[in-house]
Amino acid sequence: MPAPSASIDLTNCDREPIHLLGAIQPFGFLIAVSTPDWLVQRASANVSDWLKVTAAEMLGRSLLDFIDVDAIHTLRNQLQIVNMTGTTARLFAMRIDDSRRRFDLAVHTMPGLVVIECEPSAAGSSVNASALVRGMINRVQSAPDPRSLSCIAARELRALTGFDRVMVYRFAPDGSGEVIAESAEAGIESFLGLHYPASDIPRQARVLYERNWLRIIPDIEAAPSPIQPALDAAGQPLDLSHSVLRSVSPIHIEYLRNMGVRASMSVSILREGRLWGLFACHHYSALHVGFERRTAAELFGQMFSLLLENREREAESGYENHARELHDRLVQDMVSEQNRARSIATHLDNIASQLTCDGVGLSLDGTVTLHGMTPDRRQFAGLIEHVRTSVTPSGNYATNEIRAAYPLASKFQERAAGMLVMPLSRLPRDYLIFFRREVARTVNWAGDPNKPVTPDPQGDRLTPRKSFQLWRETVSGQSVPWSAADLRIASSLRISLLEVILRLSDQTEEERRRAMQRQDLLIAELNHRVRNILSLIRGLIHQSHDPNLSSVQFMDVVGARVQALARAHDLITADQWGPALFSALIESEAGAYLGDAKRVQLAGPDARLQPQAFNVVALVIHELITNSSKYGALCSRPGTVTIETRLDESGNFIIDWRERGGPPVQAPKRRGFGSAVIERTIPYDINGEARIDFELAGVHARFLIPAEFVQAVDKAAPHRETAAAVAPDEVSMPQEVLLVEDNLIIALDAADALRKSGARDVRAASNVSAALRMIEERVPEFAVLDVNLGVESSFEVANRLSALGVAFAFMTGYGETESFPAELAHVPRIRKPFTQQSLAAVLKRRR
Repeated sequence: MPAPSASIDLTNCDREPIHLLGAIQPFGFLIAVSTPDWLVQRASANVSDWLKVTAAEMLGRSLLDFIDVDAIHTLRNQLQIVNMTGTTARLFAMRIDDSRRRFDLAVHTMPGLVVIECEPSAAGSSVNASALVRGMINRVQSAPDPRSLSCIAARELRALTGFDRVMVYRFAPDGSGEVIAESAEAGIESFLGLHYPASDIPRQARVLYERNWLRIIPDIEAAPSPIQPALDAAGQPLDLSHSVLRSVSPIHIEYLRNMGVRASMSVSILREGRLWGLFACHHYSALHVGFERRTAAELFGQMFSLLLENREREAESGYENHARELHDRLVQDMVSEQNRARSIATHLDNIASQLTCDGVGLSLDGTVTLHGMTPDRRQFAGLIEHVRTSVTPSGNYATNEIRAAYPLASKFQERAAGMLVMPLSRLPRDYLIFFRREVARTVNWAGDPNKPVTPDPQGDRLTPRKSFQLWRETVSGQSVPWSAADLRIASSLRISLLEVILRLSDQTEEERRRAMQRQDLLIAELNHRVRNILSLIRGLIHQSHDPNLSSVQFMDVVGARVQALARAHDLITADQWGPALFSALIESEAGAYLGDAKRVQLAGPDARLQPQAFNVVALVIHELITNSSKYGALCSRPGTVTIETRLDESGNFIIDWRERGGPPVQAPKRRGFGSAVIERTIPYDINGEARIDFELAGVHARFLIPAEFVQAVDKAAPHRETAAAVAPDEVSMPQEVLLVEDNLIIALDAADALRKSGARDVRAASNVSAALRMIEERVPEFAVLDVNLGVESSFEVANRLSALGVAFAFMTGYGETESFPAELAHVPRIRKPFTQQSLAAVLKRRR
């Protein structure tokens, strides 16, 4: 049977394939089983190389017929974690049949399927991923700048994996790439500084790199193993998007063969969830890196991504802080002048200093003012007309090559090759344009960047380049690209200039000044809280390290502790960062960990705890419930935990934790980080008291929360209850839903939640004009509208839906209500971060 990949056409970069290939690498095998029956639905053709059965013999039979019962038990346990986190479970050196062979497993789920991928364990290859990566990161983070950071990272990854060459490959905005760092064996030709065209890594391949952190090809000459059957009963191939064994395009194999590369591996480098670049690893003979070592490489790629993002953000922050200082002084000077529109022209040189630019031009009320390196007045007038008639941006617009859309710009490209356009009026009339001069440069390409087109029976198609010899190109007519930081500074500046032009009243100016002060305070407070929480998470990661834990167990422990903090954060932010109920913490933590909060009984008066104490107590309660579920009363069905509370004479909140009905208790021989959290956090952080006794009948712990962090709750006052989960079948879910959200990741998450609740068709729009267009095309049954869409709000969409009689709800991260128009004040609101339950609850109450 030929590999299904042979007919896949990867030349169409406008589509994003989900089912890329129907074959896997031959160094392992794959079994897809149905849930919950555990009947084998798919298997790879080479499964007989490892087990005493062929793929055809496995189909339709129970997995228990081939896999050891202990291995099945371990897989079921791991699936619980997979279902909770949506990640891939990794198991190392497992025995799965009656032979003595050991296998490394990767397990992930899909709708109705569990996909199990196996490969033989490398003998003597036990790797402590967390300890290994920690040492690598410690060496990398000493680098003084991003380029040095990349060089050291390439060297570390080559030492870990053994490849002949490891490169750090960075993508440009146009999709092309450059090798910015390299570590290679002596005597191998260097690729450092070479550029590769965007067509070498098509867009859909880059999308897959964002989904999967690591891809490996141990031997390009190895024949891929097809999946049997190729299509299911519905005529669909198995989705291998998250497969670690997935084979690759024959075009990519041909590309590597043309380079003389026999084995390769890539590790993604992401920034803010988007592909920033790759660790590209090449070997000139066959090379297989074991699964444990690949797991360490993947973890290193993730940690390096965070470190690189932090370094780049530091550089951007310095640039933006300098611009903000200049901006504040500029605005203060301009607001004190009588003719504010004219003051823009007067301060044009100061305005130009806000951004890294070579010149600036202003067209305001028919008057043109130029400063620095710009087109002349006649050329500038022609450019303004082009912008008005062809670009007409509603917000700022930037390009580093004006002549690409306006050929006449070639006459002044030496002085102004790139521009950032800032509209200063609602109608396309007044503009402020920043210019950057031409930066002519020589680009070293790895071969001719223009890929040849060859005739094919099915038409023309792109083919891999066969030549990678140095090919130099002189690039002209372009400026340095405008960065995301440039665009943020320009957006802030535009808002300020518009305020000046609109000639705000003294009262409005005073309100704006106060609002800016509140914003500065909020930003400072937010910055303080974010830094604290990041430091806390870093401490959790560092302190949770235990040499006895595998990398999977390490990630599970850290993930659970971070989730406990997240749940606590949700409870205190629900009241706008105010005191939260202790009872709500117990319900949230017990329900999240046990699925049955009734085994944890709470008696005594309730109290609200200040945020500082609430986070501390949340970590302590999490560790107590975790330990009890593993070793104490909650690990057996009859066991219970009783939490008695009281307020002493001084107003201190006393918490008495007592376990009963579990196995006999013995004091632990070793004190780990969890024990330190229980015994030391409350005394250390809030000057309280903590004591824990390991009594034979069950653990007994007592804590004192100082009165300064406690607000007593009136017994007559009803306690806030945790919102009950709303099952999808309990909600009369509309089938067609319009979702308006300007952040793609949040939009994807919300769309998934709506579909899981029962919506058939969820259409997403990122701005007002797109949403109104979708409404005119087809009126939805219901709509969810993010209030803040960047430079605009969704109120215009809301008014249109109201006129059509369509029910809708707002989704917002703000707690304030005064910014909502009076006619929309009654509309239900979903607070971010949302859950499927919060979406369903609003839909259930829709009018």
